[in-house]
Amino acid sequence: MEIGTSHSIYFYLLQSVTAFGRMMIEQTKCEVENKFKVENGYAHDAKVIYGDTDSVMVKFGVATVAEAMTLGREAADFVSAKFIKPIKLEFEKVYFPYLLINKKRYAGLYWTKPEKYDKMDCKGIETVRRDNCPLVANLINTCLQKILMDRDPNGALDYAKQTISDLLCNKVDISHLVITKELTKTEKEYQNKQAHVELAHRMQKRDPGTAPKLGDRVPYVIIAAAKNTPAYLKAEDPIFVLENNVPIDAQYYLENQLSKPLVRIFEPILGAKAESSLLRE
Repeated sequence: MEIGTSHSIYFYLLQSVTAFGRMMIEQTKCEVENKFKVENGYAHDAKVIYGDTDSVMVKFGVATVAEAMTLGREAADFVSAKFIKPIKLEFEKVYFPYLLINKKRYAGLYWTKPEKYDKMDCKGIETVRRDNCPLVANLINTCLQKILMDRDPNGALDYAKQTISDLLCNKVDISHLVITKELTKTEKEYQNKQAHVELAHRMQKRDPGTAPKLGDRVPYVIIAAAKNTPAYLKAEDPIFVLENNVPIDAQYYLENQLSKPLVRIFEPILGAKAESSLLRE
C-alpha cells in the first residue's frame, strides 16, 4: 500500500510539473509572438517553431546570427519579467542554418558567439545509434555537413544517390554494413525472433569456443536469401561472410537502414519529392 501511494503521489507531481511546463511554454509563445512583430517596430514577425518542457525555439527572421542573439536575449528578459521569480528564461544559443524535421528531430549549426559556430548539433537523427550500420551514420553526417556547412543541398543529394548506387552495385566495404546488438537474453526469453540471437545460436552450434556469450555485442550483416525470408534468418557473422564469399542483401540495407533517415533529412528541403528523388531514380 505504501509503495502504491508513493508512486501515485510521484505520478501526480510529475503530471503537475509537466502541465505547468506546458502552460509556461504557451505563455512564452504568446508573449514573444505578440511583442516581436513588425507593427511594434521589429523587422519581422517572430514565430515560435518548437517548444518542450524547458526550452523554446524562436524564428526571428533576421539576416545575421548577431541580430538573432540580440533579439534572443531581449526576448528572454522580456518573458522572464512576466514570470514569478525565481523562474526565468535564459538565452542559450542560435541555430543557423537550422533543419527542423519534426518534434525532437533537428539539426543545425550551433552558435554561442556571432563570430563562428561551435559545432554541428543533431538531435534524434541517426548519426550515433549503434543499432544502425556505420554506413547510415557516415551518410547522414556527410549529407548534413553538405547541407548545413557547405550550403549545398544539391551536393548532398548527389552524394546520397551515389552512395545508394554503390550499395546496390556491391561497392560498399562490408565493415560499413555491420550491425551490432547486445546479447542480453537467451533465445527462449525473447517473445519474437531476433537476428543477433538467432545468429548467436547458430554460431554456438558451429564453434562453441568463439560464439558470443550473454553480455557480448553480436556483430552481423544481412545476407541475400530467397524472397520473403525473414531478417532474423539472414543475419550472418561478417567473418563467415568474407571467408565464404556470401552475397549481401543490398536491398535490405536500402529499405530498412538508409531510406527512412535519408528521406527525413531531405523532406524539409525537397518536400513530397524527397523519396522519389532519392530512391526511385
